[in-house]
Amino acid sequence: MDGRFLKVYELLRRAHGPRRWWPVTPPGETKPLYTGGPRSDLQRFEVAAGAILTQNTAWTNAARAIENLNRLGAISPGAIGRMDVQSLALAIRSAGYFNQKAKRLKTIAAHFRANRKMTREGLLALDGVGPETADSIMLYGFKAPFFVVDAYTRRLFGRLDLVDPSASYEEIRERFERNLPRRVFVYKEYHALIVEHGKLVCRKAPLCEKCLLKKLCLMYLERKETKQGRIG
Repeated sequence: MDGRFLKVYELLRRAHGPRRWWPVTPPGETKPLYTGGPRSDLQRFEVAAGAILTQNTAWTNAARAIENLNRLGAISPGAIGRMDVQSLALAIRSAGYFNQKAKRLKTIAAHFRANRKMTREGLLALDGVGPETADSIMLYGFKAPFFVVDAYTRRLFGRLDLVDPSASYEEIRERFERNLPRRVFVYKEYHALIVEHGKLVCRKAPLCEKCLLKKLCLMYLERKETKQGRIG
């Protein structure tokens, strides 16, 4: 086991604190909140819907779509199943690609209605559900230990030289899972922390001087060495 993976996790927790993902709507409210994840079948479906809605957009846009669905009383497999695609698309317009996502929501709603037990394989067989979406649903919705890999993960850990950012999704996922304790809480928090660090610090144009991981970061160390060589 490569201890650097856990070391990065601990440093990120120290920097950003507990994230309490995935945001879900508390009973009687309309806005998704970071309360530690789903506690009911309805909230588990909301995680799945959110995983579809946040594809290729920021979570804030997906959250607005969920809030609108909540106002319509439509964030359940049955309610989405009864809506026509045009009305559903209009309701989730803030999430972008709304016509496509409306069809995907109908698909995931039908899957939830037809299956008492969710599996990664079953989700991956659905149109519009790739590995990142399936693993988000399984990890955050059903507490299944699948590590979620996204663009932030590839960027940060590529710069740290801990993964090959051009490797396949499954290769990167398996590398994380080999080097971390098989604990759902760790997987959930780690992914959420990576997203937070990617948004605030390890951006496309990184804020390296503010980064608590810089002493571990190959990209930063190489840049520093190059800069010192020029000065020298």
